[in-house]
Amino acid sequence: MPLLKIALIVCAVAYLVAAAGMFFLQRQLQYFPSQNNPSPSAVGLSGVNVENLVTSDGETLVMWYAAAVEGQPTLLYFQGNAGEISDRADRFAAYRAAGFGVAFLSWRGFGGSTGTISETGFLIDAQTAYEWLIAKGIAPETVVAVGESLGTGVAVQLAADRQVGAVVLGAPYAAAVDIAKSRYPWLPVRFLMKDQFHSIDFIGAITAPILIQHGTEDLVIPFAEGQRLYEAAVAPAIFKALEGKGHEALYQPATWGHEIAFVQDVFGP
Repeated sequence: MPLLKIALIVCAVAYLVAAAGMFFLQRQLQYFPSQNNPSPSAVGLSGVNVENLVTSDGETLVMWYAAAVEGQPTLLYFQGNAGEISDRADRFAAYRAAGFGVAFLSWRGFGGSTGTISETGFLIDAQTAYEWLIAKGIAPETVVAVGESLGTGVAVQLAADRQVGAVVLGAPYAAAVDIAKSRYPWLPVRFLMKDQFHSIDFIGAITAPILIQHGTEDLVIPFAEGQRLYEAAVAPAIFKALEGKGHEALYQPATWGHEIAFVQDVFGP
């Protein structure tokens, strides 16, 4: 057998093995959950209830909840792909200090919540949390869907399917699959990726006001992704470029301050 043919066979086998490995390990590469589940008081929050929500497919989710000051909206917050809600305690406190109701959901497979991580599962989780708020007597038009990074894809799909009063997105993407494709150009990502999060296919169905913030130097989710999503929006939308900032801007008080100001503009101080 000619050496060239042998080399081609070896390369083909190596490629197939690598592709198969990426397929079966893809969620370990896409999600980085923490399994810690501290109480709100352990991270400096007081007066916060820990709710256990049961999903339609039988999973139990942890959600931290604090009621709104009378007349104020409730922010339903969806975190990114790493850590846990306790890592976002400062953001929780900032929302609450503004008088907002606050609900931080721990995804299935993340700290304190049961289940296996998937896009479909996350959507069920978001719908479960939303319906819990509505059952509690919170008017749909006073719910604000807030998404951070990966969580923006869930926030967009929820707001496209359910009535909300506003949508806040930090470092969103038009489609997660496009980011994966740019990072793994040697793979047929569109055929292999299970959780593709096509936000751009849903944002046009949102009727509530939208705020999008994105760091101009974001190396995790490129700035252009947020711009693409903004341009596809039909509802009144504001795009705020965070000049010179990277993905870390999501965890900075100034960014939360912009969100709080936007919500106050929509609902009144």
